[in-house]
Amino acid sequence: MKSVVTLSSKNQIVIPKKARQKLEVEPGDQLILDVEEHSLTLKPKPKSYSKHLKGLHRAVWREVDAAALVT
Repeated sequence: MKSVVTLSSKNQIVIPKKARQKLEVEPGDQLILDVEEHSLTLKPKPKSYSKHLKGLHRAVWREVDAAALVT
């Protein structure tokens, strides 16, 4: 999904309604802004980082014997 937005005289942008709905963000939610070279990315800030990271890379550890790693 791509949209064109305009930077206001106060350096503000409006996130289009369809984008807000797709990201499930609403007024008061925080967003993470990432800038790389000539690119800008906005992502919703997780309400809980521990819930956001839970199960991350679960498939990587399926075949690993955890007991063998503990010494």
